[in-house]
Amino acid sequence: MSLIEQAAKRLEQLRKAGVEIPGSIAEHEQRLPADLRAAAPAQPQTAPVQAPDVLSATTASASAHTPQSRRIELDLNTLAATGLISPDAPRSQLADQYRVIKRPLIANAMGKSATPIKRGNLIMVTSAISGEGKTFTAINLAMSIAMELDNTVMLVDADVPKPSVLKMLGLPPAPGLLDVLTDESVALSQVLMRTNVDKLSLLPSGTQHPRATELLASEAMIKLLDEMANRYPDRIIIFDSPPLLMTTESRVLASHMGQVVVVVRAERTARSDVKHALAAIESCPVKLMLLNQARAATQDGYGYGYGYGYGYGYGSDGS
Repeated sequence: MSLIEQAAKRLEQLRKAGVEIPGSIAEHEQRLPADLRAAAPAQPQTAPVQAPDVLSATTASASAHTPQSRRIELDLNTLAATGLISPDAPRSQLADQYRVIKRPLIANAMGKSATPIKRGNLIMVTSAISGEGKTFTAINLAMSIAMELDNTVMLVDADVPKPSVLKMLGLPPAPGLLDVLTDESVALSQVLMRTNVDKLSLLPSGTQHPRATELLASEAMIKLLDEMANRYPDRIIIFDSPPLLMTTESRVLASHMGQVVVVVRAERTARSDVKHALAAIESCPVKLMLLNQARAATQDGYGYGYGYGYGYGYGSDGS
């Protein structure tokens, strides 16, 4: 066997072993006589295959499967006619009162108070008993904060025994908070409602559940609250909560809040009820009291007065 034949045989052995043949050697092989090149089986020629755009495909797939929050339209004219604040409505005494009410809450939420408050952007609005105007207050507070230039707001209907936020806003019941807690396949973004008030979103209470109290005290709820509190640094979350003296859900929820606003209806709520309600949320860092339907010193008669502070004080006796 000649040296050339030995070289051709050796090249073939290297190919079968999977060794890449340098270009210079391959070129040299092409200069071999045709009969010697024919002795070695021809190697299949493969056209270059363009790799798929994996990133683009993955991104498109993820986008297609990521639940998107749905957009709903609030009838702002109708809401304004019922006494609720509307961002498009002319300036009013009620809107000005809520501008004063929200200011310390926003300062606490954004870490601008003298003492940092853990989860200060989680604000629960509640009352001692029903009929105090807590849902009215929660909606108006959320609407007022939505008018801020530097903050967004999420209004959560956490009154799971008796939800009323959607009803007051003229909306039908919808999946929400409890559905996220009971079904791992339901994402928060899937049940969140974006509104035609640019900086306001809504989270309904969702499908009622017999163990709502346990759900609000669950590890899943704690994780959800952490996500809600930390996901967007400019977001303030308002929770419309059940009355403190009528259910246990509100007390459980209050233990996770940074601020609690207790709505007290003027000339109606007994002092003892207010004291018991505040005692139930003793562990909350900031407790503020809002006096609702206080007699205004104007020709308008009754208005929506306010009072707030880091303690409480309420008259002497009676209601």
